[in-house]
Amino acid sequence: MIDSYQLSKGGITGTIADVRLILSVALKTLATGLILAHNHPSGNLKPSEADKQITNKIRQAAKLLDIELIDHIIISNEGYYSFMDEGIL
Repeated sequence: MIDSYQLSKGGITGTIADVRLILSVALKTLATGLILAHNHPSGNLKPSEADKQITNKIRQAAKLLDIELIDHIIISNEGYYSFMDEGIL
């Protein structure tokens, strides 16, 4: 792991994940892979449609830059959900 960055901080119901900001950090650090993580304060580990859509959007954009999206992890008090472990990535 090169580093970790908090790129967004939201409220109880959501936040904004800007693909350009995420990839700019990857480019500035010369990363060849990314692992995304965010929390679900509700405790529900199931990814929302928005989670799935942003994951796919980031994966496609990163691929154009030869950066692999290794995983997207959702964290809650109940545990975690890994897009990679579930075969979505």
